[in-house]
Amino acid sequence: MFDNKDYSKMTLEELLSEEKKMKSQKIPTAVFIGLLIGIAIYSATHQGFILPVILFIIAFLIGSRNSKTMKNIQAEINRRNTVG
Repeated sequence: MFDNKDYSKMTLEELLSEEKKMKSQKIPTAVFIGLLIGIAIYSATHQGFILPVILFIIAFLIGSRNSKTMKNIQAEINRRNTVG
């Protein structure tokens, strides 16, 4: 789940493939995050406090990780395009 790839060692084709894969996963990821937030809101209004906090933290971590990964891939692609 937490695979840390070294994008500087990947070829440009691999980077473009990884970027395409990340872009294709945007909608399923957004749906999953929305589902977590929906469950958290329902749980907050009907049960308690701990579960919603945990679900909001998980949703934030998933979104943050995907955003950072996409930025790293695009930065490496831009670096390669300007260098060579």
